[in-house]
Amino acid sequence: MDHIESLRVFRSVVEAKSFTRAADILGTSVPAVSRAISGLETRLGSRLLHRTTRQISMTETAERFYAGCCRILDDLEVLEAEASMQTLQPGGVLRLVAHTTATMLRLVPLISTFKRKYSKVDLDVTLTERPVDLVADGYDLGIVVPFMLSTETVVTRLLERVPLIIVATPEYLKRRSLPQHPSELTKHTFVAVSPCVRKPELTFRLDEGGLTVPLTYHIASNNPMFNREMVLEGFGIGAVSAALVQDELSSGRLVRILHDFEIVDGAVEIRLAYNSRTLLPAKVRAFVEHAAAFFDETADTPQAGC
Repeated sequence: MDHIESLRVFRSVVEAKSFTRAADILGTSVPAVSRAISGLETRLGSRLLHRTTRQISMTETAERFYAGCCRILDDLEVLEAEASMQTLQPGGVLRLVAHTTATMLRLVPLISTFKRKYSKVDLDVTLTERPVDLVADGYDLGIVVPFMLSTETVVTRLLERVPLIIVATPEYLKRRSLPQHPSELTKHTFVAVSPCVRKPELTFRLDEGGLTVPLTYHIASNNPMFNREMVLEGFGIGAVSAALVQDELSSGRLVRILHDFEIVDGAVEIRLAYNSRTLLPAKVRAFVEHAAAFFDETADTPQAGC
């Protein structure tokens, strides 16, 4: 393995935090990755990585070496791109992860229009609602809500803000009375978003200042569709995407409450996330540009949210 390739292996191991994940990302074997790191350490005459059965960590030498390594590899990518027309033509496999519910109505038309435009790009799409590490998990891009990003070493671009509204069933409100002011929510039960995703509280902007209301709940989940169904079953009030309950509001199965009061940060941001590199691969750059244009064009179309 040549020196430049060993630098690429070292960078992948550091970013993936695992020999095994680095091997998967590079399409090689774990022994080959291990040999590359050992060869690099021999060449430098210094240990780069502390290895245990569960994790790896960088030595002080490696921390300095990693920064320089990234600069060299990024510069090399720029030179290769300028010398090769192939990088101007999007192609290969684009690995995309997306929030299942937040992208429910957008993802199929987004992917289909992209695929028709860039026929040489194949797509491997994963839908999830858990936190992800784009580099470690081997994704090129993510269409995510903020809590999903487990690392800050990515570039994000806002695609859409999904507004939240407060709703309940008429039957629930007959039992518990209709709140007239946000302060009255303390007397009510909610179907909440899991605390690991969002803090169980709502903050309202009032003339006299902000009011934060802690939410009492007995059911919580990370899935907005599940929460909507639990609200429909009468288990409590829900703060949900307006688009997710349009039919229920129209039919009278749900009632919107406290609509005259503004919720602080009352929208969930849907963001496009990708690795921060000097030069993006053509397939990634093409998707970033396509997604931005797509969401601009569909900004006024209702969307399901989180």
